Amino acid sequence: MEIFFIAVVISLFILAAFDLYVGVSNDAVNFLNSAIGSKAARFRTLLIVASVGVFSGCILSNGMMDIARHGIFHPTQFSFEEVMIIYVAVMVTDIVLLDIFNTFGMPTSTTVSMVFELLGAAFALTMVKMMGAGALDFGDYLNSDKAIQVMLGIFLSVPLAFVFGALVQYVARLVFTFHYKPRMRYTIGLFGGVAITGILYFMLFKGMKDLSFMTPELLHTMETNLPMILLGSFVAFTILCQLLHVVGVNVFRVIVLVGTFALATAFAGNDLVNFIGVPLAGFSAFLDFSANGSGDAATFMMTSLEGSAKTSFIFLLAAGAIMVFALVTSKKAQRVTKTEVGLSTRREGEELFGSSNAARSIVRFSRRVAEMVARLTPAPVAQWVDRRFAPAPEDPEFSGAAYDLVRASVNLCMAALLIALGTSLKLPLSTTFVTFMIAMGSSLADRAWTRESAVFRITGVLNVIGGWFMTAGAAFVAAFLIALAIYHGGGVAMFALIALSLGIVLHGQFKAEKESSEEREGDVLFQTMLNTEDRTAVNRMLCRHLMVSTAEMVERFAQNLTHSTDGLMTFSLKPLRHTARSMDTAKRELKNLRRRETLCLRRVDEVTSLRLSTPFHLVHNALRQILGGVLRITDSALEHVDNNFTPIDAAYALRFTELRRTFIDRTLQVCVDLRAERYDALRDHRRALDLLRRDFRAFRHDVLADVQDSTKAVNLTSINLLLHITQETEQLVREVRSLTDHLRHYRELM
Repeated sequence: MEIFFIAVVISLFILAAFDLYVGVSNDAVNFLNSAIGSKAARFRTLLIVASVGVFSGCILSNGMMDIARHGIFHPTQFSFEEVMIIYVAVMVTDIVLLDIFNTFGMPTSTTVSMVFELLGAAFALTMVKMMGAGALDFGDYLNSDKAIQVMLGIFLSVPLAFVFGALVQYVARLVFTFHYKPRMRYTIGLFGGVAITGILYFMLFKGMKDLSFMTPELLHTMETNLPMILLGSFVAFTILCQLLHVVGVNVFRVIVLVGTFALATAFAGNDLVNFIGVPLAGFSAFLDFSANGSGDAATFMMTSLEGSAKTSFIFLLAAGAIMVFALVTSKKAQRVTKTEVGLSTRREGEELFGSSNAARSIVRFSRRVAEMVARLTPAPVAQWVDRRFAPAPEDPEFSGAAYDLVRASVNLCMAALLIALGTSLKLPLSTTFVTFMIAMGSSLADRAWTRESAVFRITGVLNVIGGWFMTAGAAFVAAFLIALAIYHGGGVAMFALIALSLGIVLHGQFKAEKESSEEREGDVLFQTMLNTEDRTAVNRMLCRHLMVSTAEMVERFAQNLTHSTDGLMTFSLKPLRHTARSMDTAKRELKNLRRRETLCLRRVDEVTSLRLSTPFHLVHNALRQILGGVLRITDSALEHVDNNFTPIDAAYALRFTELRRTFIDRTLQVCVDLRAERYDALRDHRRALDLLRRDFRAFRHDVLADVQDSTKAVNLTSINLLLHITQETEQLVREVRSLTDHLRHYRELM
């Protein structure tokens, strides 16, 4: 029996290592997004700063991880065996849940997930115990106050952070404007003093309050003399920042790097290190059982977990090493960071989210409010504000940055101040929620959300917020079910679930690495064009991008046409539903593609841009027509099959499928020639497509003749659908032919 539990404890530590890895991959966005978005330093430098902060937070932490020990459930009412079931269920659930969020690039709260997993697993065992004889009251087993605190933290964090982030950023922009460098002479010292003092306050009372050298006496002395400490810090840092500016140091860059270090330290010391709280609690329980349990795991109660325990330095050192390794190597961390930076960016380009009814309603309401405020604002005031928000030319030093150092400094300073203030007032503000919502509020106040992008950005914010609530529910339910499975399935179920969770994480990581190494050529070209000042080079790259992206979109449309028509002819519903979902995504991606390439066309010199505009937009119009044709075919076929109408006659289906296959083969060859830049071959495709249109027309005439023939019994519903998809496919042939003409014309005009 003891060997079995030794294996369980070892498994918990293995799961903890993976959990630390996926946890850092998600929480890295909170302390890296401002520095990355503003390009405050090279990415390698940012990783070094964040890594030092993470490592410092870990090894200096005193490891007071009482939530896992007695924060959610009362261990005196649970046996050693039951406690180990709870801990394994929590760890299995946590690494899978966080890995799923990382895969989709969605930031979530690691604290929320851990608390609700503990609650779900403990609730499962509580239900089992309450069904037995001699059961106690529900409150004797569970302490649900912590879960309520976490949910309260969500409700408090979201509006507070968003509003304060927006207000402070608005004031900061009025003071500094986007042309901030000439206006730093007399204000940067004051701003730097406030910002760094706020960050210091955050580090002392949030990031460092639980560190090993923070004795109760020292903490009490600091709290007693807090006003003097803050005032002295403000004066000292104001003078220091003014001196740094005089000698040519960019103080905003210093604020961003200091803030990044502070947030990384706090996350490692207070949030991320909690991942090892569960396995350490399990290890502590095992030691108590080995010394006092007499070999009976089912009856030995875990009274020892009621007390607090210090964490060994070696565990903290190992946790810090794993966190730093994850920060440097995880591709999913970069994906999560991309989501927040993409929602905050001032640059136009690809939007990461579509639109939603809720977002559209919010935008309409906001527009009405903005118009009302504009009518009430005196014209001179409105003109002065507009001048303060006038965009500045891109600084070559920060080429490609999503936003400038002013907003990055506000993000970090406000995050530090709000989190520290919430901690001092005993408000359970979530660090994850605060940092994300401040970034969203500051981007709104900075006019980064234009009329063209606002609906997509708001949809993204709503998706992320919805994901936070979904985290709580999913964590509770999954841990509840896994705990029951382990309780009834025993050791076999326990180790099978452990192996399955590790397999899921490893597979996801390998897939993320592969996707990163196989980044599409069009994505690389787009980023290169945005960061290139040579207009001639942009022209050449845009031509290549247009050919590659067109080939990718047409290939996708061809595959969807094949799946939808095959689903119709075989009367199979699954491929039709899959195609319908795929086409909805393609519609959004095509809109983003046109927007991105139009932005790149604007970077070409004016004469060339005007010359290329007509064929460029005709190419995208043809793509839009192809998208519409495939959508109409898919929708009609899905409705026919879903309603179980009469299938299309086998003879008609065979002849149509042969014609469609010829069309798809020709279309895919067009895509191959576009990628290879064989523009002369496009003329040959034009002739072949003309012949194919004639064949479709002949087939359609034959079907119409059969409809008019009274001697032939035809089902009007299915024959009308066949005529519809035949005519639509014939039109697709015409659009592909037009597409080749427009692309060739574009190339000739370069």
